Amino acid sequence: MIKKYLTCICLLYVVTSNAQLGGETTYQFLNLVSSPRQAALGGKVLTNVDYDVTQAIFNPATINLDMDNQLAVNYSSYLGGISYGTAAYAYTVDRRSLTYHVGVSYINYGSFDGYDEQGVSTGSFTGNEAAVSFGHARQIGYSDFYLGGNLKIITSKLEQYSSIGIAVDAGLIYINEDIEFQATLVLRNAGTQITTYAGLHEPLPFEVDFGMSQTLENVPIRWHLTFENLQKWPIGASNPARATTDLEGNQTQEEVSFFNEALRHTILGLELFPEGGFQFRIGYNFRRAEELRIVEQRNFSGLSAGISIKLNKLRFSYTHAKYTSASNANFFGLQIDLQ
Repeated sequence: MIKKYLTCICLLYVVTSNAQLGGETTYQFLNLVSSPRQAALGGKVLTNVDYDVTQAIFNPATINLDMDNQLAVNYSSYLGGISYGTAAYAYTVDRRSLTYHVGVSYINYGSFDGYDEQGVSTGSFTGNEAAVSFGHARQIGYSDFYLGGNLKIITSKLEQYSSIGIAVDAGLIYINEDIEFQATLVLRNAGTQITTYAGLHEPLPFEVDFGMSQTLENVPIRWHLTFENLQKWPIGASNPARATTDLEGNQTQEEVSFFNEALRHTILGLELFPEGGFQFRIGYNFRRAEELRIVEQRNFSGLSAGISIKLNKLRFSYTHAKYTSASNANFFGLQIDLQ
């Protein structure tokens, strides 16, 4: 049975493997950070199989009984005045197998002044996008493998243009409870536009991610290692600001090495007291650090840190993530146990 599920995932990857990264796809908001916990651990974590109901927005295979009747609401005042947030809820129908998940992602780009080609004002306009996901996960037989899926309905309105899309996520996770280790493969945003903005079909931001995590024995630390965007190599581009010029005026562009390319797919994270009422989290995103850092200036791009505090049935989370010297992001989250 495991072979059958793996075959389905591989076929899904082949069908959508021509998808590309930012600027070449639509609905880019689908890959934004979904919670303060995820933001603190580097921006993309796939292996939290616990109370964190927001995790299933990124990896439906993590849907589990601990998410039952958990409601989470997250918000971020993002870069450039953009605001976005997520919400998630899970409910268990049958404690043996039937836990269902609903997730919502929303982004508001703010208000803009519009002008025509002659520079005449056409008034202000706004832009916003949203996605609603429905997910479920099941254990494969009596094995340590779990398979999950999300179905997403996506809406987007940018000025006078609007679009509707549909996408699916598929995740396969291995859970070893004896050594508290998880490993997962996730295929995200495989889908299409149902209606387009102006008659031109654009691909969705499909991506393939692999993640691992483990709680250390006798030490209250959990490490996270994620490899993102495995559907594309290389992922890096040379930075024009790092080009060199010789005495004759010839320019040589920066060369991105194989090692540097590999690092740009890598995200690291650590949680201190992962099962406690107070948690401290820290992460490092190599691609963000490399692409947003300023030459010959240390600004700690790619670094993020956050905390979580549990008070009775409420859990508050906060994260600060470094992007550039000009702008950073703060993430706020509240999870409520409704049982």
